[in-house]
Amino acid sequence: MIRVENLRKSFGGQPVLKGVNLEVNRGEIMIIIGQSGGGKTVLLKHLLGLLRADAGRIVVAGADVTELRGEALDAVRRRYGVVFQGGALFDSMSVFDNVAFPLRERTALGRAEIAQRANAKLEQVGLAGMGEKNPAEVSGGMRKRVAIARALVTEPEIVFFDEPTTGLDPVLVNTIHSLIVDLHAKFNFTAVMVSHEIPEIFKIAQKVAMLYDGRIVEAGPAETIQNSPNPVIQQFIRGDPEGPIHLR
Repeated sequence: MIRVENLRKSFGGQPVLKGVNLEVNRGEIMIIIGQSGGGKTVLLKHLLGLLRADAGRIVVAGADVTELRGEALDAVRRRYGVVFQGGALFDSMSVFDNVAFPLRERTALGRAEIAQRANAKLEQVGLAGMGEKNPAEVSGGMRKRVAIARALVTEPEIVFFDEPTTGLDPVLVNTIHSLIVDLHAKFNFTAVMVSHEIPEIFKIAQKVAMLYDGRIVEAGPAETIQNSPNPVIQQFIRGDPEGPIHLR
């Protein structure tokens, strides 16, 4: 579904992505791990078409998005759903209106159909009857659920999760992870997630990729990465300050 080939990006002469290669198969959950400030979000922004690469290609379902502009790029983006770090909900809108927003902006559906779809998504994330509340009136975990419902309401083929459990306690982290797995099984979207939640992500990932020093040093099944002999990966998983990874 997604193929990244030799992707490079620098800012102010400082290289961040130094030749990233990655493949994400249709219908799988791929989780990208790595140091804070190591380029994970920069990679995600390239996948979303929010940044232009200095070199390399990103092929999504056969289309090279690095070459697309305007309506052609928007057509690919319409296949996406995004769960932003922190949720990025509109505080001035109700929970229901936040979820309905993409349908109002991106479709010609009538009010009744939009209401049906938005309420169905709220029910699927465990928030039935909560639509009239404002984001400030619900808990942090509920706001994450609203963000997930909004990302899925257009029935996207690919869903990007940028640190979807940031700021949650361990119980809520596992609750949100379980919800993502359940929704993935139900809707079979392709998922790409950036996360620091070690070791929790190994319970939900089908594939894991480690981004280090601007490159993917290893990618594969979760169990393979967890047991990798690569000292960079093992240091990161253990959270050990001693090893080849330099502290930032």
